[in-house]
Amino acid sequence: MTVRTSPTPISFFAPSADNWKLAIFVGVIATLLATLALPAAAAFWVVGVAAALIAAAFVVNAYRRRYYGGLLVAPAIAVLFVMNIFPLLWSLGLSFFAYQSNQQSIRFVGLQNYVKVLTNDLAAEANWYALINTAMFVVFTVSAQMIVGFLLAMLFAKQFPLRRYLLILVLTPMMLSVVASGVFFTYYYDPTFGILSYVMNNLTGQQFILMDNKVGAVAGIVFADAWMWSPFVMLLVLAGLVSVPKYLYEAAAIDRVSAWRQFWTITFPYIRGLLMLALLFRTIEAFKLADLVILLTKGGNDTMTISYHLIRIANEQNKTSEGAAISYVMLFMVIVLTNLYLYLANRRSQGT
Repeated sequence: MTVRTSPTPISFFAPSADNWKLAIFVGVIATLLATLALPAAAAFWVVGVAAALIAAAFVVNAYRRRYYGGLLVAPAIAVLFVMNIFPLLWSLGLSFFAYQSNQQSIRFVGLQNYVKVLTNDLAAEANWYALINTAMFVVFTVSAQMIVGFLLAMLFAKQFPLRRYLLILVLTPMMLSVVASGVFFTYYYDPTFGILSYVMNNLTGQQFILMDNKVGAVAGIVFADAWMWSPFVMLLVLAGLVSVPKYLYEAAAIDRVSAWRQFWTITFPYIRGLLMLALLFRTIEAFKLADLVILLTKGGNDTMTISYHLIRIANEQNKTSEGAAISYVMLFMVIVLTNLYLYLANRRSQGT
């Protein structure tokens, strides 16, 4: 009988190709030194070489110890690192420097960018206004999407003529790009030849301009966003509705349970988790709302969101480091909201 022995542990300072611990240590030290001492262009390549060194050590270690499962997922992890993790870490490091994309100079300033975006009178005031507008859009758009999506799911959970074709039409907005939808609503709201203005003109005899005040501009953006993403909520809720066993409704009908009682005790428990999931997804996406604002109002009539404000600072004003700091403040807020949601969801599930 062959006895399989466990691999011999590698000493931390052993100069071996599969010593991933030492590779991580050397890579972190090299990254810190390069970031602090070298120009940006040279530091970029040093960080890239350090990341490649760490990845190679992991691959060699997995091959020698026959961790073939890790080798199979290594290409996907490499793509994930290059496309997501590395830009995230690079922008985090950039937020601690004074750097503008239209200039070549860069210097370390520590937390100065974060202090500026949170406490500077002019910058902080603009940030807080944009954040308040974002919170307003989150409440309105998510509420509209949840209500409309839920009602659509209740409708399509039943069988009726032409259901399949109507379902395809309802799902169409979600398949369109945001730019296409934004351009469509730009023409829809146009005061000269838009459909909305044409109808209101026939009713009131006056030209109707929806986007000439904050209330109309907010309503137009909320309607366009709800039109696009209510089908997403509908699909999630519909998946829960079709999974409810039919015999539960049959038993409730025999016991003469009211329709409201059937919904609250039978239907809702099956769709509650999916409703919460839709609420989480749509809240995170609504927090990043910028494209429709750019296409419909360009931030006018006090509709500037924090994401659009970030785009203007980073791209139009070339304040790259300040924009990176704002983006990580946003990331922190989203993480806090997500963890709060998960905490409440876990408490509710444990209580039931």
